[in-house]
Amino acid sequence: MRHADGRAISVLVVDDEPAIAELISVALRYEGWEVTTAGDGFSAVVQARQTRPDVAVVDLMLPDMSGLEVLAKLRRQYPDLPVLLLTAKDAVEDRIAGLSAGGDDYVTKPFSVEEVVLRLRGLLRRTGIAEAESGAQVIVGDLVLDEDSHEVWRAGEPIELTATEFELLRFLMRNPRRVLSKAQILDRVWSYDFGGRSNIVELYVSYLRKKIDSGREPMIHTLRGAGYVLKPTS
Repeated sequence: MRHADGRAISVLVVDDEPAIAELISVALRYEGWEVTTAGDGFSAVVQARQTRPDVAVVDLMLPDMSGLEVLAKLRRQYPDLPVLLLTAKDAVEDRIAGLSAGGDDYVTKPFSVEEVVLRLRGLLRRTGIAEAESGAQVIVGDLVLDEDSHEVWRAGEPIELTATEFELLRFLMRNPRRVLSKAQILDRVWSYDFGGRSNIVELYVSYLRKKIDSGREPMIHTLRGAGYVLKPTS
């Protein structure tokens, strides 16, 4: 999804748990959105003033103020800002309080990142901020991926990929120059941890390398102990 004029969607993610904020951020960057994060309410208000986000994800439990206070402050800045609330509380009164305070939707922890993305897409459509893209292509250097036709080319030459290889490549291409850990890749591409079998990532990266990099300057790089990164060739 993008703005009608082609600009990327801007998202503010507010959560004091770095692992959760990073997980959501990676998933949203995968969608091609620009993400800013904040670990407390004060930082969230400052970031919102600087970036003017299109939509915000706000945890209700923050170290310096409640998520509802953050919601109120954000709404004073931008009255029409769509806000998705994250809560560890499943009581009906907590959900009602969040929605009554002006939250547009909520997700209860623990949640899947796919659910967060789907809820945000729904908010953006309902508020008219963005519409779904059609014919979207992702381009990194001489590598082109068509998300609709599931076709891939490198330097104009078509490359045949399996469905899993395609999803892995799309995740890497949606996050160019960004180091992605095996855990992040497992969560996004396979949606679960394979019982800790991170070697499945190594296996599929090796498959991709044979198809993408074989006989060419490599684009897929391994950072030992950190993960993988896709970079355009010079």
